[in-house]
Amino acid sequence: MTKSNKPKGSASPSALIDARIKELGDWRGDTLAKMRKLIKQAEPDVVEEWKWRGVPVWYQHGKIICTGETYKTHVKLTFAKGAQLKDSKHLFNSSLEGNVRRAIDVFEGDRIDETAFKALIREAVALNGSVH
Repeated sequence: MTKSNKPKGSASPSALIDARIKELGDWRGDTLAKMRKLIKQAEPDVVEEWKWRGVPVWYQHGKIICTGETYKTHVKLTFAKGAQLKDSKHLFNSSLEGNVRRAIDVFEGDRIDETAFKALIREAVALNGSVH
């Protein structure tokens, strides 16, 4: 197994994420695709991985920025160090009680403040790059 938990010779993590988006075929796939695009706009050098039996994960500086899980009712973007981020626009709406992670649950029809989301991604990348 390689670092991304996939057998050697199989599809790349990016291709697996593409396949998941297509497989969902509904608003969840559209939402995951949109959030992925925003992540890549905010951090063009982001590294995509495929972990834990089908969860897209975005890394920078060797550390997790966020994951993108899909459920029946929502898409969950969990920031590994979300509790340390400012989130001045209050995008985090889930996992608020923990000391480390924070998440954004996106439900069908929700609109995300794209500028604020990209700022959150950049802040998470900066935090990952700092020495703590």
